[in-house]
Amino acid sequence: MRVKKFQAETLPDAMRKVRSELGTDAVILNSKVRKTGGFLGLFKKNMTEVIAAIDPADEDENNGARKKAEKQRTSPLTNQNDNEIMKELKELRSLIQEREQKYPGMYQEAFEFLISQEISQEYAHTVIEKLLQHEKAISDYEELEQRISVQLSEQMKAGNFGDPVFDKKFIHLFGPTGVGKTTTLAKLAAEAVLNYQWKVGFITTDTYRMAAIDQLKTYANILDVPLEVAYSLEDYKKAKARYSDFDLVLVDTPGRNFRDASFVKELQQMVHFDQESDNFLVLALTSKYSDMKDIYAQFAEIPIHQLIFTKADETSSIGSAVNMTIQHQLGVAFMTDGQNVPDDIRTVSAMELAGRSVEGFAHERSS
Repeated sequence: MRVKKFQAETLPDAMRKVRSELGTDAVILNSKVRKTGGFLGLFKKNMTEVIAAIDPADEDENNGARKKAEKQRTSPLTNQNDNEIMKELKELRSLIQEREQKYPGMYQEAFEFLISQEISQEYAHTVIEKLLQHEKAISDYEELEQRISVQLSEQMKAGNFGDPVFDKKFIHLFGPTGVGKTTTLAKLAAEAVLNYQWKVGFITTDTYRMAAIDQLKTYANILDVPLEVAYSLEDYKKAKARYSDFDLVLVDTPGRNFRDASFVKELQQMVHFDQESDNFLVLALTSKYSDMKDIYAQFAEIPIHQLIFTKADETSSIGSAVNMTIQHQLGVAFMTDGQNVPDDIRTVSAMELAGRSVEGFAHERSS
């Protein structure tokens, strides 16, 4: 790992020097302000000193790394050893980023707050570094909180948030057990019936639990909408045909252990995911980010159009939701925050999601 010291009048200037010479993969090991120059101890001025390091594998091709790599390919044993060394260096870089990187003043406080809200280290670093590149200095915590929200929302802007709602006739909700799919389905049905006066139907393929069918039957009776139970793909297709003149058909799917890879294959044998349908992956905000990533990976074979996050009222941290939208560039269709039907469900924007993830930062620092 190559380590180098940089000096400049301001931190943004120092960071530009780092990126210019070492590239965007450089790791900041330390930064501090020092007094330099002067005459007989007088007229010294502040200079920002940054110590940065770069993994040789990430350096620009002009530094000769590529040529060295070409020579090493002639020796399989050497190449294997170098691969192991480079892996260790990358792990070391990750460890340094996690534990050692320090930002100046309130920027470091903001970084630590983002981590405490379960925003991933990668995205937190990106936000703070973007702010440090900004020419206009940030004067207080409230302005910093606002700019963090803007930067996070920028990272999520590729996803489709909120509207359009119900732009496809068939809506499939799927996800692990216990996330509230059936209740969310009832909320969507109530919205369509009460506010749009649409002709709505239910299909459930969750035949593993009689309680789930009974729960959906209760909602169907209250809303006066029909319910079809599908035990096979053939049943599902027949149910779709019976709903040919309906405005909206909401499909409930079984919740199973998301770590069971065979479950997704069974789901694809039960439900026909086609161009007539929108498919929403339902995730509980009370879940860990690592579990959310595993859930998404299991359902990746199904075309996912948007995410729905439930149980917002049961957690004070929604950083995992921000991580998922950035990582997969997927928007959020709805967020639920209670069990009341048809209430406790609403659309959410990227800016609102970002704002909620940093809500309270300025208040905590100024109080």
